[in-house]
Amino acid sequence: MNLDGQTYESLAANFAWDIPARYNIGVDVCDKWADGSGRLALIYEDAEGNATRYTFDQLKALSDRFANALLAAGAQRGDRIGIFLSQSIETALAHLAAYKAGMVAVPLFALFGVDAIEHRLGDSGAVALITDHAGVRKVDEIRAALPALRHVFSVDIDQDNGDPQAPVHSFWQALNSASASFTPADTGADDPAVIIYTSGTTGKPKGALHGHRVLLGHLPGVEMSQQGFPAHATLMWTPADWAWIGGLFDVLLPSWHHGVAVLARRFAKFDGEAAFDLMARHAVSHTFLPPTALKMMRGVEHPERWSLALRSVASGGESLGEELIGWGRKALRVTINEFYGQTECNVVVSSCAALFEPRFGAIGRAVPGHHVAIVDMDGNELPQGAIGAIGDIAVAAPDPVMFLGYWGNEAATREKFRGKFLLTGDLGTRDADGFIRFVGRGDDVITSAGYRIGPASIEDSLLRHPAVSMAAVIGAPDPERTEIVMAFVVLKAGFVGDEALVREIQHHVKTRLAAHEYPREIRFVDSLPLTPTGKVIRKALREGLAQEGNDSAAKP
Repeated sequence: MNLDGQTYESLAANFAWDIPARYNIGVDVCDKWADGSGRLALIYEDAEGNATRYTFDQLKALSDRFANALLAAGAQRGDRIGIFLSQSIETALAHLAAYKAGMVAVPLFALFGVDAIEHRLGDSGAVALITDHAGVRKVDEIRAALPALRHVFSVDIDQDNGDPQAPVHSFWQALNSASASFTPADTGADDPAVIIYTSGTTGKPKGALHGHRVLLGHLPGVEMSQQGFPAHATLMWTPADWAWIGGLFDVLLPSWHHGVAVLARRFAKFDGEAAFDLMARHAVSHTFLPPTALKMMRGVEHPERWSLALRSVASGGESLGEELIGWGRKALRVTINEFYGQTECNVVVSSCAALFEPRFGAIGRAVPGHHVAIVDMDGNELPQGAIGAIGDIAVAAPDPVMFLGYWGNEAATREKFRGKFLLTGDLGTRDADGFIRFVGRGDDVITSAGYRIGPASIEDSLLRHPAVSMAAVIGAPDPERTEIVMAFVVLKAGFVGDEALVREIQHHVKTRLAAHEYPREIRFVDSLPLTPTGKVIRKALREGLAQEGNDSAAKP
C-alpha cells in the first residue's frame, strides 16, 4: 500500500480488490521469490541466541520435499495437517508444504494440553501431525481417540521410532528422503487452506475454515497498520505464536508475500528487556506487539539504552489507550497503530499514523476494501447520522478476508450472520468521521494478555477434576492482562476448598488445556446463578464482581 500523497479518503474511494481465480498461498509467499537470487526469508534464533538464516530458495526446496513426504505418507489434497509447534523453520516448512500440496493446515498452540489438542485434531480429522518431543508425549496419551491421525512427524528425532503401535516419523529424515521434484496443486482462491480454532462461549472451540484468498484479504489491513508496508521494511518480528491468526496472517505470510524477511524468536516466557534487546540486535524494522507485551515492555527502565531501527509497530487484541500510545512514541519512537479483527474476519479496522492521528478510545477506521458497520438487532446498518448509537460491530459479506465457515458446523456459521453482515460479537459505535469505538462484548469471551479465551473449554476442563461439581468462568478486570480467567467452583461433598486445592485445580487446567487459559483466581461457592433451563448466568457473576469493586472503592 503506497501512502505517498494519499489520504485515507482517497485510498478508501479508489480501492479495488484483485483476487485471482487460481491462487495458492505457498506459491505466492515462497516459490515466486525462489529465483536463485538468495533472497533472505527467515532468521531463526534459538533460546541460546544462535541465529540461522534461510533464503526463499532454500524454503522452496525444503517445502517441496516435505510436501512429497506428506503425499508419500498417504495424505491427499484436502486432508488436514496438524502443526503443533512454536515459531521455527519446521513450522514454516509444514505450512508451506501443506498449502502447496492443496492440504489444509491446522495450526496448534505449542502450550496446548491434551484436552485442547484432542478436540482440535479430532474435530478436524487431521491425518498427520508435525510436532516435537513434548507434543509427541501429549499425543501418545490420546492417540487411541484419534483414529484419523495416521502419521506423527517429530522435528527433533533423527530416525523413526520403530514402534508399530504408535509410530513416530523423523520430520527431517522424511523430508530428506523425499523427491525434490514437486508441482504445486492448482488451487482456487476459495479452496480450503487453513483451519484456525477460535474460542466461543457455548460448546467447544470452533474451527474457522479459510480459503487461500484469506491472505490477500489480510494485506490491506496489514499494510495500513504497518505504515504502508512494505515501505522501509527490512525485517518483521512478533512474539505472537504463529499458531494464532495474528502471528501467521498479520506477520509471517504477509511479510513473505512482499518478500520481506521474518525473524523467528518466541520467548518461553515473554520478557520486556529481552524483546528490546532482540529488536535492537537484529535491527527489526516492523513488529506486531500485542498489548500485554507492550505493557510489560513499558516496565523496562531506560529503553533509550537500545538503538532501535523500528519504522512501525502495530498492536491489536484490546484497546491501547492514550498512555500506552504516548509511551510508545517515547520508548519505541513510533506511533503504535491499533487494529481490530477476529479469527473469522481479521484486520478490518485500523489506525494509521501516516494517514491520520489516532483518536483515543477508538479502534480506528474501516480498512479500505472492508465494509464495517454498526448494525441493529435486525441486521440493518445504523444510518451515518446515528452518531454514538450502540449496535453490533459487523462486516458485510462477501469479503476476501472472511472465513468460509465453521468446520463441520453449518448451524454455527448461520448464527454468525445477520442478513449480509458477519457479526463480530462486539458492541460499538461510530462517530461522524468513521472512527469505530469498542463498547463491550456481546458474548462471554475473555480477553487476557491479547488472547481471546472462551469459558466453555475451561469449564469443561474444570469439570473433569474429581473435586468439581459445577463450574463457571468469567473474565475479571486486571491492570496488566486486561482480564484474568476467574472460576467459580461448586465442590463435591467431602472436598475442602483450601489453597492446596486451588493450586491442584489450576495445575489440572494448565496442563490439560493450556497455560494461558488456567484460572488465575478460583472462588469456591455453594451454588451458581442458573436460568430455568440450567444454564449458568455468567452476566450475574460479572455484575456481582463489579459490585464488589464498587463497594470496595466506596469504603473510606
